Amino acid sequence: MDIRLEDITNHGRIDMAVLFNGEVLLFEFKVVELAPQGRALQQIKDKGYADKYRARGEPIHLIGVEFSRDSRNVVGFEVETAG
Repeated sequence: MDIRLEDITNHGRIDMAVLFNGEVLLFEFKVVELAPQGRALQQIKDKGYADKYRARGEPIHLIGVEFSRDSRNVVGFEVETAG
């Protein structure tokens, strides 16, 4: 398993990239006030973070995780497979 934290791209930094078993998993983590806002997954898409790994020809999974500032628990979790 290859884990890359703060993985640099030409549009910013991916919080975490995991290369495992012929697949790429890209994670973005956000802290929100109370309710999930969908910003973590949207940032991965808006900044084109998956572009860095497209040439590998492997499935790329975009994973947005949002944590509540108050409860310090996961309040939002979205997954999408990049085409």
